[in-house]
Amino acid sequence: MHSDTMRDVLLLAERYARSTASVVILGESGSGKEGIARRVHSESGRSGAFVAVNAGALRDDALASELFGHVKGAFTGASGDRAGAFQRAHEGTLFLDELGELSLAAQVMLLRVLETGRVQPMGADREVEVDVRLVGATHRDLTQRVRQG
Repeated sequence: MHSDTMRDVLLLAERYARSTASVVILGESGSGKEGIARRVHSESGRSGAFVAVNAGALRDDALASELFGHVKGAFTGASGDRAGAFQRAHEGTLFLDELGELSLAAQVMLLRVLETGRVQPMGADREVEVDVRLVGATHRDLTQRVRQG
């Protein structure tokens, strides 16, 4: 990438870091989207962890467990409680790579968390409050995909 272009990208990352809004980074595979997301996190002043999840690599059930966690006995093989990515990123940043690969069902689950600030681990009987900045990345033109339906 040309150095002037990279400088401009880093300046944008710093500007967006000062916002509390969710951010979507568009770029080709291997273009450094996660590095930019880490820059947004490090410049944001958020005290929690940066947690990265490749959303495109997981089916909906595995993605739900990864994002929201689960309690012991929630499903076969759930031998103990496990905090999900949202809980691990509390007061930090959750980076969802390949956001454009999420199914409609997964998008609905994600929207609910963004609207309520709460997650319910699989098998749990109560929700947990989370304070997470979401940064997503994709190589797909999401605006075009919305227009296409």
